[in-house]
Amino acid sequence: MPAVSLEEFREKVESGQGVAGVLLLGSDSFLREQLRELLVRTFVPEAARAWGVARLSAKDVPVDEILQQAQSLPMLAPRQVIIVEEAGAWERLGEESRQKLVEALEAYFEDPAPFTTLVFEAEQLDQRMKFSRLLSEKALVVALTLGEESGTPMVLEMARDLGAELDAACAAQLLDLVNNDLARARTELEKLATYAGARRITPTDIDALVISSKKYEVWGLAELLALRKPDGAMVFLDNLLRHGQQAPAIVGALAWMYRILLQAQDLAPGSSAFDLMRQVRLRKETADLALLQARKIPRRQLVDGLAALGEADSRLKKGKTDQRAVMEFLIARLTA
Repeated sequence: MPAVSLEEFREKVESGQGVAGVLLLGSDSFLREQLRELLVRTFVPEAARAWGVARLSAKDVPVDEILQQAQSLPMLAPRQVIIVEEAGAWERLGEESRQKLVEALEAYFEDPAPFTTLVFEAEQLDQRMKFSRLLSEKALVVALTLGEESGTPMVLEMARDLGAELDAACAAQLLDLVNNDLARARTELEKLATYAGARRITPTDIDALVISSKKYEVWGLAELLALRKPDGAMVFLDNLLRHGQQAPAIVGALAWMYRILLQAQDLAPGSSAFDLMRQVRLRKETADLALLQARKIPRRQLVDGLAALGEADSRLKKGKTDQRAVMEFLIARLTA
């Protein structure tokens, strides 16, 4: 099947026509979750979702088991949606295993179960491989990017859901700063909504709080903080400030990062990035980073760091202080 736009996909699903297979291709976790919810909401009644919705990982569950479940009529549900996460893992199988997988999928799609929608998710696939070509032929392919569509209405809807208010120009400004990544836009909106309170979010708020993904990423500090390397952290801080990042925005981003790291530490041993993404809206790359760094930084260091960040935020908000001096003192505390 040819790839379809987000709007074309919504129209097809909302028409109620059954869809045997869907490939959600891309890394935007917000769009992925939106399209998952659309499929579930359309095809599985709310009362039946405990039986009619399954989320499986291609890394952990053999394709034969997935297809067997797809061919089995769900209990107490007229239809089922089976979500196969990390489908890109199948490309890393040995040649013989990949060939068997392709043959199994080909056989299934020759006569797909009429009561099942199989949803494959992958950040990217190698179009030279048979597996990718098969899904492109048999499944409805949706790229998780905005493409020609404007994400502004989506950002405005996110803001309404959060009880926040901003205009279309501010929404466009936010999207530009996060490179049209709606998952990141949602995270930044949560910070902005808290910061603005009852008033409307302004361009000044966005400039102050949102660190552009086109510049230095604050996550780059995590490794230096974990290793307690003050010299390297100071150089990184200097880069952020010289590239125009504002001290309050850096503190806010660091505090957000510390909270994510604490949540990552609370996960059960052996949890994956997807487990963290179910709790917090993150890009897969960010969730991977969070899990990696959460193993390196002691919990007490994170808790103490949050307290230090709170104190720095208070000093910055009072004004009449040297922001660079506040930030350098903060970095010294975080790496002590």
